[in-house]
Amino acid sequence: MERQDSPSAKWWQLAFGVICMAMIANLQYGWTLFVDPIDQRYHWGRAAIQLAFTLFVATETWLVPVEAWFVDRYGPKIVVAFGGVMIALAWTINAYADSLAMLYLGAVIAGIGAGSVYGTCVGNALKWFPHRRGLAAGATAAGFGAGAAITVVPIARMIASSGYQDAFLYFGIGQGAVVLALAFLLRKPSTNSPVQRKSTRLPQTKVDRSPREAVRTPVFWVMYAMFVMVASGGLMAAAQIAPIAHDFQVAGVPVSLFGLQMAALTLAISLDRIFDGFGRPFFGYVSDNIGRENTMFIAFSTAALAVIVLLTYGHIPMVFVLATAVYFGVFGEIYSLFPATCGDTFGSKYAASNAGLLYTAKGTAAFLVPFASLLSAAYGWSAVFTLIIVLNLTAAAMAMFVLRPMRARYLAAEEHPAALGAHPIRAA
Repeated sequence: MERQDSPSAKWWQLAFGVICMAMIANLQYGWTLFVDPIDQRYHWGRAAIQLAFTLFVATETWLVPVEAWFVDRYGPKIVVAFGGVMIALAWTINAYADSLAMLYLGAVIAGIGAGSVYGTCVGNALKWFPHRRGLAAGATAAGFGAGAAITVVPIARMIASSGYQDAFLYFGIGQGAVVLALAFLLRKPSTNSPVQRKSTRLPQTKVDRSPREAVRTPVFWVMYAMFVMVASGGLMAAAQIAPIAHDFQVAGVPVSLFGLQMAALTLAISLDRIFDGFGRPFFGYVSDNIGRENTMFIAFSTAALAVIVLLTYGHIPMVFVLATAVYFGVFGEIYSLFPATCGDTFGSKYAASNAGLLYTAKGTAAFLVPFASLLSAAYGWSAVFTLIIVLNLTAAAMAMFVLRPMRARYLAAEEHPAALGAHPIRAA
């Protein structure tokens, strides 16, 4: 007879997952602090160095479906433990990398490790919270979004005092050790919860569709395209914020806010991570009440407005700090809204696998990050900002005028699967 999980077990599992996610956050959001120091030492050029960031994100995202397969068969412990070892190894390689090839190798290994942790923790949260998947995905993703906030200042100080190599080495080993320890506390629920009935507030499917069926639908690829548009802008900004601050000559300018005084760049990155982390569960909650597409429209439009302000007044240190904070506050919600929308559209049975496939859009978006370096070198940051603005406004319009009516038609036709070219599995 299967044992029943205690009421508090799911919250402990959620907490373990959030901490693991916080430990891998620096692999993405702390990277910007290392770009210029690496370039100053080896003079490889920002675009060449940022290719490592692209390789990291691509490896992290595109392997999530594979890692989810291992989690389903062997449980979360072994996959997260493997991830902890890999991220420690990756930053150790970065600490000693004296060639671009070595730096790229470290990026690929970091991507494998981060993907193992990210895909497992999000998938495990969805299993423990089948009736609150928006909250679970948002809270877990918040760990990844806000996790770097508590370590940005120590990393920046270590880079300044001891060099970027020591920061890579000691933080890499520390982060990997924490993930490895927590891996042995993670487990999947011992029993399956019944399928949730259709929500009265949100349009949701009555059937479950496999990943093979989901990718054959136009609505999946519309979501994928929108994900790429918004993610590309956020990844460009996350990877380039330090170079932007230096070029705007605000990086080292002291700024006082909320009783704190620190360099504009350090304060901006710290606030960006806090706002990013808060925005993920917050917008997930908002979307539960006003609808996914409506929330997307608000968030993507606000992101475009924040970049317009940054483009116009970003040379003012306080404006730089606040505009980037607002931008990241409405950017991170893609990691809660798109999985929730995917689950609403294709059902609960394959929610983790389908969301994992959709998450690969982040990897596709990463290939625009080196392009941003080339674009800024040729035409200045105004060209990069304009591109981000256009992408966000396009995605906002698509949410309201393409995705919403398309999903409505798709869900209305689900009672006639032959017309959709799919063979749905009826929810129990």
